[in-house]
Amino acid sequence: MKTIQFREAICEAMSEEMRRDESIFLMGEEVAEYNGAYKASKGMLDEFGAKRVIDTPIAELGFAGIAIGSTMTGNRPIVEYMTFNFSLVGIDQIINNAAKIRQMSGGQFNCPIVFRGPTASAGQLAATHSQAFENWFANTPGLKVVVPSNPYDAKGLLKSAIRDNDPVIFMESEQMYGDKGEVPEGEYTIPLGVAEIKREGTDVTIVSFGKIIKEAYIAADELAKEGISCEIIDLRTVRPMDRDAILTSVKKTNRLIVLEEAWPFGNVATEITYLVQSEAFDYLDAPVIKINTADTPAPYSPVLLAEWLPDHKDVITAVKKVMYK
Repeated sequence: MKTIQFREAICEAMSEEMRRDESIFLMGEEVAEYNGAYKASKGMLDEFGAKRVIDTPIAELGFAGIAIGSTMTGNRPIVEYMTFNFSLVGIDQIINNAAKIRQMSGGQFNCPIVFRGPTASAGQLAATHSQAFENWFANTPGLKVVVPSNPYDAKGLLKSAIRDNDPVIFMESEQMYGDKGEVPEGEYTIPLGVAEIKREGTDVTIVSFGKIIKEAYIAADELAKEGISCEIIDLRTVRPMDRDAILTSVKKTNRLIVLEEAWPFGNVATEITYLVQSEAFDYLDAPVIKINTADTPAPYSPVLLAEWLPDHKDVITAVKKVMYK
């Protein structure tokens, strides 16, 4: 094993796959000459050249369409958005073309493409740069949605996403690029659609994904001092969702909390809540609680932002509520 940063794990995954398959290329704003806005493509221009690591204009609709069209001629592009907030400019291409090519062509064309970049809040970036769109994309048939929370998962999942023959939305976080973690020296992949129990527990299940899961870890450590055992599940892939992992855990702990950095209406946590009440209702000893951001655009003020964003204190409060403590 070696210890590397999250950004290095992303870079390694892309580089290893591009060495393996010449049909893969990377395109996006500042991915080449600048080595990536977050240095996640550092050194790739030097290794692969300007035909496979391509700087684009600030024109997300245009380069998303170019990349999607290239899949129909045998290519496997990786498209980097400097932030997924900018993907809204190109969302017509993602939703109406990438997600639907296979069905609308009667299976004549698939669309092996990865759209990747940062999601959700990253400090004081204000309302239009702090949004989480996992549930938007996961609501679309034809798209797979991956949100890793550490370097090991990021590398293994990204390699699988690049090899997948369907479009994958791969969402990272600006606040995780410097995170360090152990990654194997050799080749490995992690299958899409498989969650992982990050912490075994017996009293309550906490389901989360992405950078906000760190707050669940902090809460679990604090609650352990009071004799409360939390089981933490990292979804890793939002769609397809590992339903069995969630249901198996809830049937063991009989309580569920879902922690998600997203607006509260119609989100991933809502889907999980419906899943559990429809297929494991008789196992529940307390109502499901979902913890989300406030139902407003993200504020710029640091004081208001701290109130808007869920944290470990919210998780502790929710756990004690379902434990009737």
